[in-house]
Amino acid sequence: MRAVGKSWPGAVEITVDADALDDNDSNGDGNNDNSNGDGSNSAERTEPSGVVRALAFTHMVGEPQPGDRVLLNTTALDLGLGTGGFAHVVALPDRLPADPPPGPGHLVKARYTPLQATVLGADEQDSPWHETLREADDLEGMPVVTADLHSALPAIVAGIRTGSATPRVAYVMTDGGALPMWLSRTVSGLREAGWLAGTVTVGQAFGGDHEAVTLHTGLLVARHVIKADVAVVAQGPGNLGTGTKWGFSGVACGEAVNATVILGGRPVASLRVSEADARPRHHGVSHHSLTAYGRVALTSADVVVPELTGEFGQKVTDQANRLRGRHNVVAVPVTGLDHALRETPVRLSTMGRGLDEDHAYFLAAAAAGRHAEALLHHDS
Repeated sequence: MRAVGKSWPGAVEITVDADALDDNDSNGDGNNDNSNGDGSNSAERTEPSGVVRALAFTHMVGEPQPGDRVLLNTTALDLGLGTGGFAHVVALPDRLPADPPPGPGHLVKARYTPLQATVLGADEQDSPWHETLREADDLEGMPVVTADLHSALPAIVAGIRTGSATPRVAYVMTDGGALPMWLSRTVSGLREAGWLAGTVTVGQAFGGDHEAVTLHTGLLVARHVIKADVAVVAQGPGNLGTGTKWGFSGVACGEAVNATVILGGRPVASLRVSEADARPRHHGVSHHSLTAYGRVALTSADVVVPELTGEFGQKVTDQANRLRGRHNVVAVPVTGLDHALRETPVRLSTMGRGLDEDHAYFLAAAAAGRHAEALLHHDS
């Protein structure tokens, strides 16, 4: 290992001397959302030949130091993934971290993999919140914004913060993308800026302020433990798509709508919208949104349509109107949202495109946040 680079809670970048890697990058469907929060395409190799950037999750492998020998997994580099395009440190074989002290917690995440993690679930018997959650069954009308991509998170929160008050916002991270929340510099930056009151990792995902077994208990943690006014549900950095109708991890948006309604929340569906994506299935309203909300969601949500101008705006409206009947399609003004997006404490990036390169994407997410905040006043 050569040097230690940037760090944030739970993760540190390092540079490592390694054998030359195969430069045959293959992006597959190209559905790898670059949403670490630094706005860069992390798959671009800017280090000297034979030197690679790697990421270490310090809670799992310890703190790397210059001179350490490291065991790397280079899959993300080999595939040219836009998110997590680092090698990943599997172990520091000559200096393994000490065993963690015995303590409460028996939830195992990333189960039956060599790097499975044992965490304390907010809903398990040893948790101080167990009694609160044992009978919890109601979100009490809390708005829950659902989104396909992790990169929508800061834009949604920016939209929430354009209202007259500053609600407490919780992020509930599902396990369709990255499993460790530590990968996300976006979450770290939003937490540091006070834009998020807390985070929950559900399913096989781990590393949040609170852990939960299912999305349902994760939403209840957001409401009854974090005391959130609004929750945002999205997968972690990176998403999987195959260019088929059903083979993408964003189908979970529809399942999140169902969970929200079952628990007495108010689902707000954020549409994945793009004017810059050259792929027809993602131009305008993505087929991911139309399938997840139109086929997977079995209950009604407020589907937020940003009031965009011109021919493209009309296309988005026409596509979103396909969801009428099952859902309440709501047009939301975007006035003032550009300014709010430019004030975010983290860099905005989706699929390697920034705010000015895919303006409609971020406006659509921010509009959903604006609508969720408005529901708080509507119900008061």
